Amino acid sequence: MAMHIKAIPKEVPREHQWSPYMDNGGSVMAVAGKDFVVIAADTRMSYGYSIGSRNVTKICELTDQCVLASAGMQAERHTLHKVLKAKAIMFENTHRKKMTAHSISQVLSNTLYYKRFFPYYTFNVLAGIDEKGVGAVWGYDAVGSFERSQYVVNGSGSALATSILDNQVAFKTQPQNKRDLSMEETVNLVKDVFTCISERDIYTGDKIEIKIINKDGTKSEVFQLRKD
Repeated sequence: MAMHIKAIPKEVPREHQWSPYMDNGGSVMAVAGKDFVVIAADTRMSYGYSIGSRNVTKICELTDQCVLASAGMQAERHTLHKVLKAKAIMFENTHRKKMTAHSISQVLSNTLYYKRFFPYYTFNVLAGIDEKGVGAVWGYDAVGSFERSQYVVNGSGSALATSILDNQVAFKTQPQNKRDLSMEETVNLVKDVFTCISERDIYTGDKIEIKIINKDGTKSEVFQLRKD
């Protein structure tokens, strides 16, 4: 008599993954001029293919002549901005003067590096006026490495914007036409760059906040982008 043995299927182990981080998208950028600097960021907060909010700021005014913009995870960004704002206020209360943009650039680097084993999931651009009255921009990675540059773009649309700025600010592809952009030209260029990004990057959109910084302080402007 033949015996039929029924095979019992083995249970396949399943891997469960969890991450404390989430990239909420968005783009931030800054362009420095001779005696001014323009910094901007969009206000869309996404998760996956969903839009969580159309009106979340990525910008923090640390002093009247220094502004920080951060892409990445919204919760980490909020915490980092709160920490740096507190440090700027403590410095002012202790020394009876405001921290310079150069000093803030180093404080931000130290703050990010201190958390290097569990980093702030943010990608930062700092803009301000230096001690000589010249516009300054610093770009950062998540663990505090930073560099001063004429322009910096971070976030989900950085790859789309960098080549435009290479051409229109640094004139790398047309060195014979190199010149200094005026403040109005720089603001219009920032608007054009964000318009291009929003056409191709689903995580950047709705509107941008623009901060124009010079020796007299900071002015704000809002520019609408596509909503879809």
